[in-house]
Amino acid sequence: MVDSKHGRSAADRLTAAVKSYDIRGLVDVDLTDQIVEAIGAAFVDELGAAGADVVVGHDMRDSSPRFAAAFGAGVRARGGNVISIGLCSTDESYFASGSMDAAAAMFTASHNPSAYNGIKLSRPGAQSLSFDTGLGAIRDRAIAFLTAGIPAAEAGGTERTVDVLADYARALRGFVPLEQIRPLRIVVDAGNGMGGMTVPAVLGDAAGLEKLPVEIIPMYFELDGTFPNHEANPLDPANLVDLTRAVVEHGADAGLAFDGDADRCFVVDENGNPVSPSAVTAIVAVREIARERENGDDSQIQVLHNLITSRFVPEVIADHGAVPVRTRVGHSLIKAEMRQTGAIFGGEHSAHYYFRDFWSADNGMLAAMHVLAELGSQPLTLSEFAAEFSPYMQSGEINSSVDDVPLALARIVDAFQTRAEFDEMDGLTATGITPAGEPFWWFNVRPSNTEPLLRLNVEGEDAVTMEAVRDEVLALIRA
Repeated sequence: MVDSKHGRSAADRLTAAVKSYDIRGLVDVDLTDQIVEAIGAAFVDELGAAGADVVVGHDMRDSSPRFAAAFGAGVRARGGNVISIGLCSTDESYFASGSMDAAAAMFTASHNPSAYNGIKLSRPGAQSLSFDTGLGAIRDRAIAFLTAGIPAAEAGGTERTVDVLADYARALRGFVPLEQIRPLRIVVDAGNGMGGMTVPAVLGDAAGLEKLPVEIIPMYFELDGTFPNHEANPLDPANLVDLTRAVVEHGADAGLAFDGDADRCFVVDENGNPVSPSAVTAIVAVREIARERENGDDSQIQVLHNLITSRFVPEVIADHGAVPVRTRVGHSLIKAEMRQTGAIFGGEHSAHYYFRDFWSADNGMLAAMHVLAELGSQPLTLSEFAAEFSPYMQSGEINSSVDDVPLALARIVDAFQTRAEFDEMDGLTATGITPAGEPFWWFNVRPSNTEPLLRLNVEGEDAVTMEAVRDEVLALIRA
């Protein structure tokens, strides 16, 4: 059936919404109640979850409650039992999936604008799904249901409501105790996203837990899926302006910024300057390695980092007696690698942080708590402390629109073929062939999966080196 308003069938719209790692699209265009209900039914069939529990949670977007209800209807129609956890962050839904050993669906479009929504699906134990490990098959089953209808299971499913916020907060405090740190003043920008609910529970006493020596100065804690103050995307420096100003005005020790579904956290120091996700990765890695050793693990400890994090990350991992493992970019890939290698921790340049003891899922709140714990256990300011973990210069990710991606990549290879070694683990990575004593450099160029874009990341031992390589590669990309 073709939708007369949008000129596309429901199957075509669903196909457009199913991405590599999740489902995401425009509300009532790519995703409708009917489409979401079919996805819920397909999810149960693909996972063999008839008679089993399926956790369903959602963020604060206007469309999220009705989409969660539609998904639940599809789950029950095929015999799954819905555990509704209501408003939650994405990492809170992972906690529910892991602690209950149940499949889960989280309704959110993360940092995307309010016109979007989406679904992050997990197998029991918070195991992620990618297109190749289940999402594609769920799409195909849902298309069949959209065509022929959803047949009722012999035994329909049930639904019950469970509040997991206090248990989630208690669990995170168990992972990273903060009771004994020195008093800290922290500005938190929740961006009107789910951090406005989880931060008071975890770092405050809203969930009935003991008060911590952490003073929270809240910004935009009101849950509002229209994002009236700024986009809930702290990866864009424009969305950190209010936080950086507030940190300085309040004389705070640090600032935290969460994205819409609060699974990513960005950190700024007492001067309002960003602390790079690579530095955060290194800080957390050192703490997690030490914790593992304190627990008596004498085995070979592995820590993951994607190939765009700073060169300092694998250096510090190795310096602390663990094995750094380089991975491609992407949360489903890293979660799978975490489980396969038994790595205790993993970090990405995009501020996704993964913890083995959190079912190998990502949790920005846990990473933030590690930073606060380390900051609060010694007298240095955050800028002084973070500088120890940021010795090199990074460009950050720079996106360029290109008409011919292969041609742009060919220009880069031709220009650097005598000056660099290349690998194609994820996009094109070039590592400079530099004589002893000269500054090192490397860069990575990755094509976007969905747009005619090239994403450039450059690092150099000093600013002059990094900027020279950055400018040369950008000129080749944009020629």
